[in-house]
Amino acid sequence: MRLLIVEDNKRIARVLREQLQAEGHDVSVAHTGEDGFFLLNERTFDLVILDVMLPGRDGLHVLRTLRQRGDATPVLILTARDGIDDRVEGLDAGADDYLVKPFAMPELLARVRSLLRRGQAEQPTRLKCGDLEMDLLKRHAARAGKALNLTAREFSLLVFMIRHEGHIVSREMLARDVWKMTSTDISLDNVIDVHIARLRRKMDEPFSQKMLHTIRGVGFQLSEEGPS
Repeated sequence: MRLLIVEDNKRIARVLREQLQAEGHDVSVAHTGEDGFFLLNERTFDLVILDVMLPGRDGLHVLRTLRQRGDATPVLILTARDGIDDRVEGLDAGADDYLVKPFAMPELLARVRSLLRRGQAEQPTRLKCGDLEMDLLKRHAARAGKALNLTAREFSLLVFMIRHEGHIVSREMLARDVWKMTSTDISLDNVIDVHIARLRRKMDEPFSQKMLHTIRGVGFQLSEEGPS
């Protein structure tokens, strides 16, 4: 599972990262709210461990922004604030769980496992953007009711794009999250461009309204309203 820790205390962040990596997770760390928010826009995570009192943009602001844009990624609030009002504020902002510092590591790991199980159970099986619809269980995609004959790679690529609807997706993100390439030694830019072109022919060419846009020099964007 891919986890994000947003914690300004570097010692705590390091210990959390080591423990979660030992559990087999892929863990990223940000030490400010801005950096955490940037990573959340750039990548897809299965769970976020979020401190409240952060330099710059505080954790609750990051959380509220996530929820306002419809991001249901499970979030565990980790904070020194232990008042009832603080807990209520965190939960009302959209937190899935709340753990007060100092904490016992076995309890945190148990809560992480619980949230990951819950998050897997709640993953939507149908995705929609305008007249584009995807059924993840049946691995079926259609636009305006017309089936799209996608290869397995094209289907995975479109799932990633629709989950990032309205946001620019870079080639690096696609290489990492769709092609599962962790090394930067091999460039997949040409391969990605070929697959994007094939996907565009199948989902856009038969229709007057185009949805898959190339943002020159940056990446790609799926949007029914045109590139932004």
